[in-house]
Amino acid sequence: MFSKAFSRRSVLTGATAISTAALLPRASLADWRPTETVRVIVPAAAGGTTDVMGRLLAAHLQSAWGQSAVVENRSGGGGTIGTVEVIRQKGDGHTILIGNPGPNAIAYSIFRNLNYKADQLHAVSNLIRTPNIVSAHPSTGIKSIAELIAYIKANPDKLNYASSGVGQSPHLTGAWFLQLTGLKMVHVPFRGAGPALQAALAGDIQILFDNLYPSLPQTQEGKLNALCVTTPERSAVAPDIPTMRESAPELAKFDVSSWFGVLVPKATPAPIVDALNREIKTMLEREDVKKTIAAMGARPDWGTPQQYADFIQAETTKFAEIIKREGLQMDVN
Repeated sequence: MFSKAFSRRSVLTGATAISTAALLPRASLADWRPTETVRVIVPAAAGGTTDVMGRLLAAHLQSAWGQSAVVENRSGGGGTIGTVEVIRQKGDGHTILIGNPGPNAIAYSIFRNLNYKADQLHAVSNLIRTPNIVSAHPSTGIKSIAELIAYIKANPDKLNYASSGVGQSPHLTGAWFLQLTGLKMVHVPFRGAGPALQAALAGDIQILFDNLYPSLPQTQEGKLNALCVTTPERSAVAPDIPTMRESAPELAKFDVSSWFGVLVPKATPAPIVDALNREIKTMLEREDVKKTIAAMGARPDWGTPQQYADFIQAETTKFAEIIKREGLQMDVN
């Protein structure tokens, strides 16, 4: 996900990581376990999906490794404050970042004054992916993306759409939809998903681009009309809602999701990364964790460090192109 960011292969390798590994005994790396409290940095406030996944991982690691694991919420700056906190730490396996598209893909293109680079982090694995959802206020009569496209063509500049904020994944979902279809809607950004949803429910805005939750329950109760989900596949918790890809030929490659994964400081040796990666896989295979993830409308998305690095690279590139077309530039607050 970003043209300015990488030397992306260096997310996974590098002279610093190699030299750090060389200083540690081979046996200690092969059987690596933490020797002090593990800090799981969540670059968001408590209660959101990033926080939930951080707490699930911390609880699992504490049980698996027999060492205390604590969650620290370092919100602010669109997730950049918590990310910088991790980058500053030793690459010794004792500080872990729960990443998401904002600070780990979108930030590289949208912020003029970003004070870190992608190659300062080492990809470990993704945890989950969840769709975004597009919905309409019932007063519009719009019940599908095809109907939305037809309405905009017949009534240019009549509709507005809400998101959780400029540069957030839902906003860029809407921007990409409009870019691909060549249509226009007025974007109305809010300070968070909650206010945007309330505006949609009140009919103050007509179209809402949001994460699957908390919008899905509102569509199930008929308070909003669900138009589509934004992943290539339909959601298991809402299989009746079509995908964006199904809606029009120009949207055939549409793929936007919210994702939450694990990164560590660049200097972390590969054997430590692999030990953490194995525990992530074990956690995601647990039946209780599967049920928790399913209840969030998400799906597990474990992969190797290389696969996660490649995924982040692709996401960074995709969002960079959308941001460039929109002419979006911001400063970290």
